[in-house]
Amino acid sequence: MAAARPQVYIYSNDDSKPTSQISLPAVFKTPIRSDLVNFVHTNMAKNHRQPYAVSKKAGHQTSAESWGTGRAVARIPRVRGGGTHRSGQGAFGNMCRGGRMFAPTKTWRRWHRKINIKQRRFAVASALA
Repeated sequence: MAAARPQVYIYSNDDSKPTSQISLPAVFKTPIRSDLVNFVHTNMAKNHRQPYAVSKKAGHQTSAESWGTGRAVARIPRVRGGGTHRSGQGAFGNMCRGGRMFAPTKTWRRWHRKINIKQRRFAVASALA
């Protein structure tokens, strides 16, 4: 196996002539797999993330109720009362300004990714090669 690896010259700091010759480390003969390097890098980068989420109460902090049918407006719940611009505006729905978002983010999302040890090692060797 050592004969198959190319030879490399070793130079000292002061000379311009090579002092010795050794075979190139085996890691540089690793097959180059850019797809694997990209996969491992992407998934390892996910292990630094911190969970985030919106408040459970967000978008539901008004006493809104639907006006029902027969008023020529959508049946979305509307803010009660009068004397303010907010009264009569749609509430709660994800299509309403000030309403909750669609599918609110949760802290129990799968934030981290497990990567096989052999895949990680192969990716490092492939990136070096």
